[in-house]
Amino acid sequence: MSAATSPPGIPPGKTPLEVFAGYLAAHRLKITPQRRLILDIFLSEPGHVSSEELYAKIKRRDASIGQATVYRTLKLLTECGLAGAVSFADGITRYEPHFGVEHHDHLICEACGRTTEIVDPLIEKRQEELAARYGFSLARHKMDLYGTCPDCRKKSG
Repeated sequence: MSAATSPPGIPPGKTPLEVFAGYLAAHRLKITPQRRLILDIFLSEPGHVSSEELYAKIKRRDASIGQATVYRTLKLLTECGLAGAVSFADGITRYEPHFGVEHHDHLICEACGRTTEIVDPLIEKRQEELAARYGFSLARHKMDLYGTCPDCRKKSG
């Protein structure tokens, strides 16, 4: 499974809005101005964002959008492949864009919660080899490594 700019199942050349609108139409839902704003702000966020953090940013742009709308839209974005839910050491579900972003894994500090995205071609190749060895058809994977970041080690040492 090599790094790609769009997740499996998303046709190449489609914009995130086209993917989202197509998914919504297939489920007899509409691409409302609120959903479009949530999509735009979500995709502009670097890293990982919780539904509460995204809601705070949305509310600054449009106070009429409720937290439930943000939560439901994040669920739709995840279902259509534009977002992925991740949970780290703090137990808070966060979301990260899966469109136009290279596949990556995570280093997570258990002390401060800092998350570092990592890409290692050797690890990716090894995961593919392991799947092949066991006759497994690999669709996707995630790897999260937990430990203590250098800053927290300095503070405790």
